[in-house]
Amino acid sequence: MERTPARVTYVSADGDGSMPTCSRRLAARLGVPEFRTGVWLRTVKDLDAPTLSLATFRALREDARLVWELNSLGGVLHLSHHHLGRYGLFLARPFLITVHDVIRYLDLAGGEPLIQPLNARERLFLRLDYAGIRRALRVVAVSDHTGRDVVRHLGVPEERVRVVYNGVDHDLYRPVRGPRPIPDPYVLFVGAEHPRKNLKALLRAFALLKRGGRFRRLKLLKVGRAGNPEDYFRRPVEEEIRRLRLRGEVIFAGRVPPERMPLYYANAEALAFPSLYEGFGLPPLEAMACGCPVVASEASAVPEVVGEAALLADPRDPAALAGALGRVLSDGELRRDLRRRGMARAALFTWERAARETREVYAEVLEELSRRRRALRDLALPGEAAYTQERSLS
Repeated sequence: MERTPARVTYVSADGDGSMPTCSRRLAARLGVPEFRTGVWLRTVKDLDAPTLSLATFRALREDARLVWELNSLGGVLHLSHHHLGRYGLFLARPFLITVHDVIRYLDLAGGEPLIQPLNARERLFLRLDYAGIRRALRVVAVSDHTGRDVVRHLGVPEERVRVVYNGVDHDLYRPVRGPRPIPDPYVLFVGAEHPRKNLKALLRAFALLKRGGRFRRLKLLKVGRAGNPEDYFRRPVEEEIRRLRLRGEVIFAGRVPPERMPLYYANAEALAFPSLYEGFGLPPLEAMACGCPVVASEASAVPEVVGEAALLADPRDPAALAGALGRVLSDGELRRDLRRRGMARAALFTWERAARETREVYAEVLEELSRRRRALRDLALPGEAAYTQERSLS
């Protein structure tokens, strides 16, 4: 494993969501010290606590201690995701930060929520996050789309933004054979039930797909938790299933351990990924790596990530989604072509590449800091600098 020539510490956070998972996979390959904290995860669990409560005071104490610990590490810090930006705001050390998306910024700005309405405490934390991001020496965005959003919405100068794509764990996500998750053929959906994931539009597309007795045995298999709180996100989905008369046609598998996900991908007729907004979007690449054809949204970062290896559709048009799924389900040659192109596309995204490109950003930052130190030294000792220059010319 390559190592960075000067000290950088990678700051990761506990959790089993996509951001902490990506952080762990990158950290394992970076070749720099890792500092892992559970403070952010505990903060998330206490988001609904009253402002004047024991939980709030405990969180403030833990936040202050984390800032102290980070400042004591020395060198340059790399905060592994944007919700650690609130700590960057109080750092006395130079730092970089990775931004995976600006979803909650868009929720903060108003309009139809991509996840859910924000309470006062969330609004405060998010404002701190984005203020911290603006202080970073470099912002590492996980896609060009996210990089443009960072410039447009957060006001970060373009010259401070670098793009490093996420990777796919190819040791885990690969074509496999094994028992089917369910006996019937199925279209797979992987993700939460947040509005941005657009599951209700997929349900409408699925109802159109099965109209008139077509694809009689086909099921829609949904993997992943609904969200937090569970009932808040699950209730409107169940209401839509009842309205569309899809009872028994949609199966909720809940959270599936990562080591079992290749079986879900490899046995699916297709992955449907109709998101309205993604900063990157890992499930399409994981599916492709397992040989699963993908029908994906043409919105946000998704087309950038899948390239020409997926069938794209307007995520706000259930008929378009149904048409794309129908083509994949009906055309064996198209399925084979999507599998071939998908596996080639997924092979481009590796954590080794992500680590190498991240180390290049580290080297750039360290060189910039070195130039600043030299400039400050020359300003502080003008006589000595002039003497040194004169000697070098003689």
